[in-house]
Amino acid sequence: MLGRSNLVAFLVVGLLIGALSGYLTRPESAEIKLGPLSIEVKGNQIAHDNGPLTSSQVQHIAFITLIGGVIGLGVGFAAGRSRG
Repeated sequence: MLGRSNLVAFLVVGLLIGALSGYLTRPESAEIKLGPLSIEVKGNQIAHDNGPLTSSQVQHIAFITLIGGVIGLGVGFAAGRSRG
């Protein structure tokens, strides 16, 4: 039972680190909505302001969070196999 709790702990830590790194590395983006028309302009630098997140920034954060979770899960499995 102790192995599963370690696995979950590594998964949670991986997700948190992934979410934080995804947020800190989100691309610079601006979204303008005029009625049904939505225009999104992207830059190739890291965003510096704390404005509202655009849909592409949310996708970036979600993707990096997913990668962090997979890495955390892999580390949890590796740590469980090396102990027992």
